[in-house]
Amino acid sequence: MTRELGGARVKPASEDDWYAEYLDLVLAVRVVDGVAAAIEHVERYGSNHTESIVTTETSAADKFVREIDSSTVLVNASTRFADGGELGLGAEIGISTTKLHAYGPMGAEGLTTTKFVVRGTGQIRN
Repeated sequence: MTRELGGARVKPASEDDWYAEYLDLVLAVRVVDGVAAAIEHVERYGSNHTESIVTTETSAADKFVREIDSSTVLVNASTRFADGGELGLGAEIGISTTKLHAYGPMGAEGLTTTKFVVRGTGQIRN
């Protein structure tokens, strides 16, 4: 069953949608009651790669950013900003799906991970 929402045709998300990686301009959006429910949803279905929240509450956004274990966390901005070029890293030559890449002896720099936080006011990326 599809519905109209803001001029777009939408259909209710299914359980399978929460696990899907669409690789297309498709969204699976869940409306939740509070930041705790948002964090719980991400902990269950998230990728640890890119997670996003849309909220008008600064305290909810701050808690989400603090508690979500992901390489890129976005607040009120498109997940399409999770891109090496957009984050100022230059052209991507690969994507790490683990937290530590080093093998063998490591100094402090080798034990460092990066978490990108993007805060917006509804920006999209074309």
